[in-house]
Amino acid sequence: MHMDRVAVVTGGSRGIGRGIVEALARSRWSVVVNYRSDADAAESTRRSALSLGAPRAIGVRADVADLDAGRRLVDETLETFGRIDLLVNNAGVAPRTRLDLLDADPEEFDRLLAINLRGPYFLTQTVARRMVELVESGRVVDPQIHFITSVSAEFASINRGEYCVSKAGLSMAVKLFATRLAKAGIRVFEIRPGVIATDMTESVKAIYDRRLAEGLAPIERWGRPEDVGAAVVSLASGGIPYATGNVIEVDGGLHLRRL
Repeated sequence: MHMDRVAVVTGGSRGIGRGIVEALARSRWSVVVNYRSDADAAESTRRSALSLGAPRAIGVRADVADLDAGRRLVDETLETFGRIDLLVNNAGVAPRTRLDLLDADPEEFDRLLAINLRGPYFLTQTVARRMVELVESGRVVDPQIHFITSVSAEFASINRGEYCVSKAGLSMAVKLFATRLAKAGIRVFEIRPGVIATDMTESVKAIYDRRLAEGLAPIERWGRPEDVGAAVVSLASGGIPYATGNVIEVDGGLHLRRL
């Protein structure tokens, strides 16, 4: 059994997920690239991880909204590596169409909450149970669970309310799991990205180019997937040992209240 530290990154094949996988690979983590449908993107990310220094990397197809698939993801990881040191709940979707709050669609609300909140909530439950066993048996030290949320956990966007609600729910899930798992030696963090350049934000690029130039955030540039990856690696390295449940803002200062 390999003793490399092992990270599972949901939605790991592209965007912020790929940035996280590659940052972990540079720090010599073995990685599980979870993906829902794009096998080519997952394979590209897996190969990139190996080239950047990951001792081992596998792709596992599983839709986190499907709780059985989530359990299979965990089983497959443990069968391959014998351990999970880090779960990064990154997989998430935006609404297909941005609709005013008064026109919001219940089916779209259910879809977003299933993927963005219900899936990671119960995947975390599954992983946490196994992590408790791994800590008790001495196979894993300082395991962590990270939730990638969004500034939308706090900022109200009235044309994508379901997204904001899903991320606010995840933010509470962090507090809950951090409280429940601390005695077991498992630490839980929320990483809250701001405006990050990915295919998810491509459709609003012109709007945010302008708003960033006008001073939307104190650091006047787009965030990049590697910025989020750097935050994950910083925490996962164990450099802040007396902390759990923290919100790490990766948003160029967007969250600061300014006059």
